[in-house]
Amino acid sequence: MSLLPVVLSGGSGTRLWPLSREAYPKQFLPLAGEHTMLQATALRLDHLAAEHPRLGLNVQDPLVVCNEAHRFLVAEQFRILERRCASILLEPVGRNTAPALTLAALAATAAAGTAGDTDPVLLVMPADHTIADAPGFRATVADGYQLAEAGAVITFGIVPDKPETGYGYIRQGEPYRQAELTGDAFRLHAFVEKPDQATAEGYLQSGEYLWNSGIFMLRASVWLTLIRRFRPDILDACEAAYSAGSRDGEFQRIDAERFAACPSDSIDYAVMERLSANAPADAAAGAEDLPPALVLPLSVGWSDVGAWSALWEVREQDAAGNVLDGDAFVHDAENNLVLAQHRMVAAVGVDNCIIVETPDAVLVASKDRAQDVKAVTQFLKDAQRSEHRHHQRVHRPWGAFESIDAGARYQVKRLTVSPGESLSLQMHHHRAEHWIVVSGTARVTCDERTFLLAENQSTYIPVGATHRLENPGKVPLEIIEVQSGGYLGEDDIVRFEDVYNRTPGEGC
Repeated sequence: MSLLPVVLSGGSGTRLWPLSREAYPKQFLPLAGEHTMLQATALRLDHLAAEHPRLGLNVQDPLVVCNEAHRFLVAEQFRILERRCASILLEPVGRNTAPALTLAALAATAAAGTAGDTDPVLLVMPADHTIADAPGFRATVADGYQLAEAGAVITFGIVPDKPETGYGYIRQGEPYRQAELTGDAFRLHAFVEKPDQATAEGYLQSGEYLWNSGIFMLRASVWLTLIRRFRPDILDACEAAYSAGSRDGEFQRIDAERFAACPSDSIDYAVMERLSANAPADAAAGAEDLPPALVLPLSVGWSDVGAWSALWEVREQDAAGNVLDGDAFVHDAENNLVLAQHRMVAAVGVDNCIIVETPDAVLVASKDRAQDVKAVTQFLKDAQRSEHRHHQRVHRPWGAFESIDAGARYQVKRLTVSPGESLSLQMHHHRAEHWIVVSGTARVTCDERTFLLAENQSTYIPVGATHRLENPGKVPLEIIEVQSGGYLGEDDIVRFEDVYNRTPGEGC
């Protein structure tokens, strides 16, 4: 039997605004090391088989479940690692973790013949967590694999080091004895909602409670059996959406209409709570047929980096407790997080602050109020401002663009086209474009003509002209684009051909 990592990459990371945006959330950012959080999650299982040879583990390439809008980001991040995915499942809408895992289990079962394993053990991991002690994590995963292979359902609980009110908790039951385990295992007694401060302090003192990590382990067939028993409506909707989907290169598309009809629920509520010793009454009948539900404690420097204060905790601090990133300076200041992306930032005589500067936004907040950053993103969303969704630099499958200047009837952008990539063949009803090559070589199609432009050369694309920009070279192509016209929105695109199979609403 093999181990299939299932990486859930559906989060939006709004509490880490302005660094994390809806179109480029925190799992795609290198917040706690050289790799992005998604990449670190994929790399975390490296050496698992070598460190635990007695298990004879076959660790498969990961299966990623992500928002359809993030599919090119996921694919690019694995290409940078020179790794491949078993599959990238595209959720057309968010429906929480239970449907996401159900899709993954269906995909794993469908691919069983080619993978050589009819029923792999699934290790379900959110893409936006950090773990400082990767070998310790792998040792606990090895224990979990043995239990899951035998049919158990595993959740991992984080050993708390403080009375945290921002996490849900797991209450562990009696020890579960198995001679081959290197660590501890306990019966799952109950899931507990986020507590108040006094209750959290009691949990810490009791030693019976763990933080809920959102990491799970079980065989694909076990999950499908359990979701059929407890939430057949979710399984039916997912089976219909998956079977009606289609393959799109390295992506597995899920039927949007059928998946939109799927109920939204978490793994915890849909299944895990019903397996606990403190299960609700509707799970009691036939409980003797249920697999054992176990919790394995983790003490590996885990964080979900759910707020700026959590990032401050996991980053290296100076003698005064400050975390400085970029061109940042502090004087007579303690316990601050100062992140400067675009310009110099100085903080004088302030303590316990979050100061984050990006090219288009600045956040200043008390570290104690870090969770309230979501109020900013809600304001931006309600005001229909772009800062909640996009950075100034907007990523596309062919490269990226960023706005340099804009005014009445004009906009200036810098486009970077990766080697071998191309924009779609398209036209605009309301704007003309001037392209100036800064570096690299451009192949330009404008109506019936196709021609090359070298550095310092330029061309004009009239309103209504069918056009395409390509990079035929081996170095990035940089273009300055000057748009002029009565309407300059990204939705003024009529797309005729596109190598990335994007919808009209996905931009240039």
